Amino acid sequence: MSAIPAAIDILTPEEIDKLSVEEIREYKKLIAGRLPPKPAVAWKPFKGKPQEAAYWSLADELFFAGAAGPGKTDLLIGLALSQHQRSIIFRREFPQLRAVIDRMHELIGSRGSFNGQDHVWRIEDGRTVELGAVQHEWDVDRYQGRPHDLKAFDELPQLTQRQFRFLIGWNRTTLPDQRCRVVAAGNPPLNPEDRWVIEEWAPWLDNKYHDPALPGELRWYAMLQDKLTWLKSGEPIHHKGEKIVPRSRTFIPGRVDDNPILLARGYKSVLQGMPEPLRSQLLFGDMNAGTQDDPWQIIPTGWVRAAMERWTPDGAGDEPLTAIGVDVARGGKDKTTLAKRHKVWWDKLAKHPGTTTPDGPAVAGLIQRELATQRLPASRNALVCIDVIGVGASVYDTCRGQGMRCHPVNSGQAIHQRDSTNNLTFRNLRAWAYWHMRETLDPSNPLDLPQPPQLPDDPELLADLCCVHYKITPGGILAEPKEEIKKRIGRSPDAADAVVYSLLQPGVDWTIHFLDPATVVHTVSPRKAASWW
Repeated sequence: MSAIPAAIDILTPEEIDKLSVEEIREYKKLIAGRLPPKPAVAWKPFKGKPQEAAYWSLADELFFAGAAGPGKTDLLIGLALSQHQRSIIFRREFPQLRAVIDRMHELIGSRGSFNGQDHVWRIEDGRTVELGAVQHEWDVDRYQGRPHDLKAFDELPQLTQRQFRFLIGWNRTTLPDQRCRVVAAGNPPLNPEDRWVIEEWAPWLDNKYHDPALPGELRWYAMLQDKLTWLKSGEPIHHKGEKIVPRSRTFIPGRVDDNPILLARGYKSVLQGMPEPLRSQLLFGDMNAGTQDDPWQIIPTGWVRAAMERWTPDGAGDEPLTAIGVDVARGGKDKTTLAKRHKVWWDKLAKHPGTTTPDGPAVAGLIQRELATQRLPASRNALVCIDVIGVGASVYDTCRGQGMRCHPVNSGQAIHQRDSTNNLTFRNLRAWAYWHMRETLDPSNPLDLPQPPQLPDDPELLADLCCVHYKITPGGILAEPKEEIKKRIGRSPDAADAVVYSLLQPGVDWTIHFLDPATVVHTVSPRKAASWW
């Protein structure tokens, strides 16, 4: 078969596209032939089903997901036992791996042993299958530098984006003929913070993506300046003097109809009896069905999405820049984020890696550049609202020294402000500011805004605005602390904080208003301020 080189590892995407159906079959046999011909455990995917397509997929990174029941977890186990030498299967928490352990017992029997202390299966043919869990964000450090030729993830949306990207960094092997790959399985996102998988597999899952991909189709990507960038092919590219070899991804959907075993046992009727949106998510695998909001979520997801759907590039019109909200990062994984607001229209967020903003002057330079590039001269007088807790203090001092109109934001400061109904009180500025963002986006328009607000269509902003929870205390509404959110979603909600800060204006009792930025208004209630549009 001349079309297939003897060294399979040098087969390029272009060469794969030129293979005939029979050559593809032979290529699959050659992949399987890299491993011992008779693995200790004989596992085969459902013939002619999506599980089989996922089993033979050529993608470096595969997401086999959608509805409940197509054999997603079994695929991960089957690949580990038949096509890979050193594998690891991740869940968010160790107790969630119970079903994997039980299924492995069924398949392996006496042909291997499980060490419950180090969570490793050792199979008699030499393969190892490790079970891992990363309940907390920092748990990924335990797996740093530990190579596996199969990195598998069960219920991927439950992990954070940072955890996933970190853990796949050691998808490697020293065996010359062993294939390496990442395979993830999961149901549709059930919470707003789980929707990062939509962004990671946008060509298949984001219904607004400009160039949608078909199930099983290979697409290539590279990380350029810490941003996932989709490319036209798998050919190496040169970026800032570095040669980068793209990686391939694909998505394959599955349903319970693709699992003859569960279908025969009536599992489909269980899914049909579920309430919406779970019914659409778990029966049909609808990735865009409404995720279920947490009952203590401050800002409803639907309100944020509606504001993003209204957004147009020219929505600011002739309105000068009102304010810039600044959330400051100093090094690390967080981002210094700038949110530019023209009354109730927000421009696309400017995000800068924390490593590029090590001090106050660096951030002040970014703010000064944003002000200098504004079209309308009046925009140069926009208010700059800066989080002054910790690293932001230096930014505030530098900006003031450069003559900018600055407003210090201390999110822990006690306030005496009420909501628009005059019934709710708040423990601190952070709680009130997020609640007022809620009222700004409220479709019932409790603030009498002259027009509905518009937010840029930004998946990170959507997740950040919707991830903040609250609780009712004797001292008033208390918003979830930023550090607790960071532990839960794997990153700091920089985008949301910047947008919320951009709403703040100086005045009595921290009342916000949307008037000309040069005007200082002294008011005592949100309704009074809103009435002065």
